[in-house]
Amino acid sequence: MNLLPEGTSVWVPAILIFVGIVGIVIPVIPGLLLAVLGVLLWAYETGGTTAWTFFGVCLAIYLAGVVIQFLIPGKSLREQGVKTSTLLLAVVLGIIGMFIIPIVGFIIGFVLGIYLIEHGRTRDRAQAWARTKSALVAVVTSMGIELCAGVLIAVTWVIGVLAT
Repeated sequence: MNLLPEGTSVWVPAILIFVGIVGIVIPVIPGLLLAVLGVLLWAYETGGTTAWTFFGVCLAIYLAGVVIQFLIPGKSLREQGVKTSTLLLAVVLGIIGMFIIPIVGFIIGFVLGIYLIEHGRTRDRAQAWARTKSALVAVVTSMGIELCAGVLIAVTWVIGVLAT
């Protein structure tokens, strides 16, 4: 049973993967997830061992990207003295910011949350600002890791399309 109209089994997944990668840079949609779902749709439509093997590789890239995306930036923030509770509260403020300021609200809310929480905790503006800069670096690092995983998924998918 095909989900897509005849002749679109490559183009629709390609569009999903492309929109997913754009969604990584402009965080409105879960970009990496959308990219891997595009590959899943392609594997389902194409069928066969080769397509499903390439989907498995893309799924492994996705999972590794998600894990690395949270481990590396989180570790650097903890090394700078930012507590896990601060990160959790900053994520909540980021989610609130997402509804107040579309597209960039999460990032602004997250970073502002780090500053406000650290300033309230330490009463030291310089230290709060230093930790806030670390949060900015962590956000950019996280986006970079996600973007690399997205591009790897796209390249793997293209190789899979050529192989089938």
